[in-house]
Amino acid sequence: MTISIVVAISENRAIGKDNKLLWYLPNDLKHFKAITSGHTVIMGRKTYESVGKPLPNRRNIIITRQDIQIEGCEVVNSIKAALELCRTEREVFIVGGAEIYKQSLHLTDRIYLTVVHKQFEGDSFFPEIKKTDWLQVSREDHQPDEKNSLPYSFITYEHV
Repeated sequence: MTISIVVAISENRAIGKDNKLLWYLPNDLKHFKAITSGHTVIMGRKTYESVGKPLPNRRNIIITRQDIQIEGCEVVNSIKAALELCRTEREVFIVGGAEIYKQSLHLTDRIYLTVVHKQFEGDSFFPEIKKTDWLQVSREDHQPDEKNSLPYSFITYEHV
């Protein structure tokens, strides 16, 4: 099984503030959907709450310490338990938030990274990745356009 992270970060690694995204880039949302549709996504409870519903056309696994049930989702209490549910799948996607990324980065085989080329004030951040541990296998740079107000890059890294 390939364990992949999908994340959008600012130049200072901010990923959110007050449990909300820091920018609106329709192309990044389309990119996320294209990568994860038809697969399992694993996220923390706070990330799920910021989305507000299960992501369509995906198996949704929510990690929380709370004893709760969420309609349309499977709920577990650890990364390990989430991955155990997925052991027969080819690729699973960890989609946030900051604490889940931090706990899973050392288990990850691939990172689908969107870098928004601006610094933002945030209260949640993606952990720093050691460039010596990762090989950049693809990169697409994009300039602002009529729908996407900020420059951004789609970068894929593989663990070495």
